[in-house]
Amino acid sequence: MSDIITERTGAILRVQLNRPAQKNAMTSSMYTSLADILNEADKDEAIRVVLWHGAGNAFCAGNDVVDFLKNPPKPGQFPQGDLIDAFVRFEKPIVAAVQGAAIGGGTTMLTHCDFVYAEESAKFQTPFINLALVPEFGSSFSIPARVGHLRAAELFLLGEPFTATRAAELGLVTRVVPDSDLLATATATAQKLAAKPGGALLASKRLLKQASIDPLQEALKSESQEFMARVSAAEAKEALSAFLEKRPPNFTKSPAYAAAE
Repeated sequence: MSDIITERTGAILRVQLNRPAQKNAMTSSMYTSLADILNEADKDEAIRVVLWHGAGNAFCAGNDVVDFLKNPPKPGQFPQGDLIDAFVRFEKPIVAAVQGAAIGGGTTMLTHCDFVYAEESAKFQTPFINLALVPEFGSSFSIPARVGHLRAAELFLLGEPFTATRAAELGLVTRVVPDSDLLATATATAQKLAAKPGGALLASKRLLKQASIDPLQEALKSESQEFMARVSAAEAKEALSAFLEKRPPNFTKSPAYAAAE
């Protein structure tokens, strides 16, 4: 079965990440597939809204670390970049339903959605620092723009989990709903949007996004450069190895640590 399932009902395209045993962690091929799905949906005049959720008990656990180590991003081969470009270009509303874990990219990808509903038990985290990496999907711009520098620093520099209630307080979630109501709530919003005048809907989203496009593009460029530099560094190799081996990482021998002594 496909790692991403799509189903169209009227003017709504439902997109489901479908690796429940892996908490819907993203492989490089999934980034490419999701980008293709969004690009095609953007061209299809019959589709007005995308409804996005995950299978099982998680929304998305971010990168699949095993696949990530086999297919690290590099210039000219950056599937995450394909998806970023698709998000930036996408003109139609995206409604996300977040259950369980939304980790790393599972959180930062949501910054490109227009409505984000989270169940009460959902957990968010931006743990890039713990893997010796940097923020992605333009979140180094979009999240500080929403929550301010101090709160963004708490999220990114500590990399600790936070609740759905906290995500709503920060403006990362539209509304927190009971677990049993999650998909129904998100579907109801998608249906309301699909019934709106299409031209005005597209134009309104375009106007809402226009002020952020240039700084977002600059952030994406800087993130990409830093991410590729970090992923090949000794710190990231140690962090990713420790993650797979289920042990605490040891950064005391890294060049940055030595230079600080």
